[in-house]
Amino acid sequence: MGLLERLRKEWFILGIVLVIAVARLEPGVGVKGGPLKPEITITYIAVSAIFFNSGLSLKTEELTSALMHVKLHLFVQIFTLVFFPTAIWVFLQLLSITPINEWLLKGLQTVGCMPPPVSSAVILTKAVGGNEAAAIFNSAFGSFLGIVITPLLLLLFLGSSSSVPFTSIFSQLFMTVVVPLIIGQIVRRYIKDWLERKKPPFGAISSCVLLMIIYTTFCDTFANPNIDLDKFSLIIIVFIIFSIQMSFMFLTFLFSTRNNSAFTPADTVAIVFCSTHKSLTLGIPMLKIVFAGYEYLSLISVPLLIYHPAQILLGSLLVPTIKSWMVSRQKALKLTRQPKAPVKV
Repeated sequence: MGLLERLRKEWFILGIVLVIAVARLEPGVGVKGGPLKPEITITYIAVSAIFFNSGLSLKTEELTSALMHVKLHLFVQIFTLVFFPTAIWVFLQLLSITPINEWLLKGLQTVGCMPPPVSSAVILTKAVGGNEAAAIFNSAFGSFLGIVITPLLLLLFLGSSSSVPFTSIFSQLFMTVVVPLIIGQIVRRYIKDWLERKKPPFGAISSCVLLMIIYTTFCDTFANPNIDLDKFSLIIIVFIIFSIQMSFMFLTFLFSTRNNSAFTPADTVAIVFCSTHKSLTLGIPMLKIVFAGYEYLSLISVPLLIYHPAQILLGSLLVPTIKSWMVSRQKALKLTRQPKAPVKV
């Protein structure tokens, strides 16, 4: 029974391994233009479903209060779009003298330039019980910032330029992020009592949709004949990616739990995930636009394709630990705020 319970809890991680294995065996099914038509089902339907699901499950007053939490939003966006890419650039100056494939190193820089994700950080924050409203706000807001800032960062750090159709990307983000979230909120107002009674498995639904996104992404990777990687570079890149994630999660945790930070434990959970996660859903289309016709586009894309499942895998493994810390921290804060009983003389 213990094994079954553990498998039930870890089904999402097992699902990631399974969909990657299936993508390796038969990449033609989920590749662009294939039977699943991911250019429609993933780009529009899957991402829209995640945000409709979030809008449906989130209490309106929580989203409104998240909007006012300016300090948290500034912290997440500055860390993600300023500190992260700059730190990676400094690190890559040291790695440039190593025999690691230069295009994979450029790919690491593109990871640093990406905005927060549109799904994984929200799902993990919800799983822990953190500030989900803040995670959703930063996912949506970061995605819109990324439309302008990510191409500029790629130009700054990699020197590649292209005419990016801002209007088409902006309209796509509006239709797949903002509109579904608003519709979800409107629908919630009419079925709120039913939702409170039935408590649908919103987290599991979002996780299943995310597995579909990961599957089609790896189908594209395995179906590309131009990917020619030496195992040494690939293993080192995987190690670097996990090291970067662990280091930055620890760094954001330290900053957000300082005595004068004014962040609650639930805020810290959202900060840790939103600041260190990077968007694959926005990132891959952005790379295809900025590096259109680039011979080594597939190699440049590899670190982001690794980073995305790696951040979910690492985040999922840390959910119980972070949840335990958050609950104990909240209890400790509650005790310290309680008025002391008067001493009887």
